[in-house]
Amino acid sequence: MSLFGVTVIMLVGVIVPVLTERFGRVTNTVFTMLAPAIALAYIASLAPAVLSGEIISESLEWIPAVGLTLSLRLDGLALMFSLLILGIGLLIIFYARYYMSEKEPIGRFYAYLLLFMTAMLSIVIANNVLQLWMAWEVTSISSFLLISFWSSKSESRKGARMALTVTGAGGLALLAGLLLISQIVGSYNLEVILASGDLIREHAMYPV
Repeated sequence: MSLFGVTVIMLVGVIVPVLTERFGRVTNTVFTMLAPAIALAYIASLAPAVLSGEIISESLEWIPAVGLTLSLRLDGLALMFSLLILGIGLLIIFYARYYMSEKEPIGRFYAYLLLFMTAMLSIVIANNVLQLWMAWEVTSISSFLLISFWSSKSESRKGARMALTVTGAGGLALLAGLLLISQIVGSYNLEVILASGDLIREHAMYPV
């Protein structure tokens, strides 16, 4: 398996709860937990290497014409957040099985939750700032879907609209900042950006 494999498994996992909902809640919950459990086991297996100082990175050609690649990296910080996202996500899936009413479409809730987990995981392991921004936008959409799940309640609808407004505005500001930094550094690669702190601080646009 690979880091790209983990993201693919999580994406496939998004449709699993919708397909298995008709087989009952227990089966639905078990199958829903498979993708994040496999992802968690793989990420955990990389922990010894990462904790010893290794940075695991992978890349694929994205848009070669403009020099863009899909790139993932797992360092200590990404490892910690990946374990938190997947571990807590699994606990939420298990808890929701008993918390939610039998009348509620739990398969749809699980699908929204897995989409949110996938987007969050993609943010923390992204090694390309445009990838990072796109994953952020997916968290905006999935959080809107999660908050508005109980759409019959006015507070849920209001909360969902507020969340979408805040994350949408934040996403635009994030994109502007990432594009500015990338222009200064000359690369969208996060590793290059992280190694260019002095260059960024010395640039005339640094206060912005």
